Amino acid sequence: MKLNPFESFLKNISETPLLAIEKKIHLSSYVPINISNTNKDLLSFDVSSSKDWENYIEAFLKKENKHVAYGGYLEKRNLYDRSAYFKNLSEEDKRNIHLGIDLWCKEKTKVLAVLKGKVHSFNFNKNHGDYGPTIILEHKIADYNFYTLYGHLSENSIQNLKVGDKFNEGEVIAELGNATVNGDYAPHLHFQIIKDLQGNKGDYPGVSSSKDLDFYKENCPNPNLLLKIND
Repeated sequence: MKLNPFESFLKNISETPLLAIEKKIHLSSYVPINISNTNKDLLSFDVSSSKDWENYIEAFLKKENKHVAYGGYLEKRNLYDRSAYFKNLSEEDKRNIHLGIDLWCKEKTKVLAVLKGKVHSFNFNKNHGDYGPTIILEHKIADYNFYTLYGHLSENSIQNLKVGDKFNEGEVIAELGNATVNGDYAPHLHFQIIKDLQGNKGDYPGVSSSKDLDFYKENCPNPNLLLKIND
C-alpha cells in the first residue's frame, strides 16, 4: 500500500526499530497475537474478566516461548462489548476497531519514549475499559508536529509528572499498570500515533467505529512505521 507523506516521514525517521518498552526485551522475544473477533480461542474463556485475559496471554506467551505479544492496529474486536463506555446499539456507531498497537507483557514493564519529545498532557482515564493512567508526548521533527500516546500505565507513572517535562528517545517515562488501574485489562501498553489531537488532553480515542474509520486511519497511522517490529 502506498504511504502518504506523513506516513513516509514516520517510516524514515529511523532505519532501525524504535522501542516502546524496555530494551532488555529483544525483538526476537516478540510474537504477533490476534485478538480480533475472528479468533475462536476467545470463545473458550470469559472475555469480560481481566484475570481470564491475563491467564490467556500468559499461556499464549508460554506456548510460543516469548515475552511480548503484539499487534492490533485496525483490528476489529469484540472485547469492547464488555464495557458500556464503548458499546452502542448501532453496529455502525460501535467503537470496536483498534487504532494503536498493543504490547502485552508483564505488569511493571518499563515504558520508553519512542521519540524525543515533551509531555503534552496526562490523565487518569478511569472509565471501565478505558486507558487508565495515560501520557501523551508531543514531538516536533522536521516540519511535522505530532503526538504519541502511552496508555494502561501504573498510577505511579503520572504521580510526579509535569506538562512540559522532556524525554529523550529511549528514556523511561512510565511502567505498565495492572487491572486495578489500567481500565481492567491484562497488563499491556497501548501505543498510538496521533497527527492532530483535536484539542484533547491526556486522552484520545483508541478505538473507532466503522463510520469514522477513514478519518482515524488518516489521523492515527500505523505505529509500526516507528516500531518496525516485524520488518
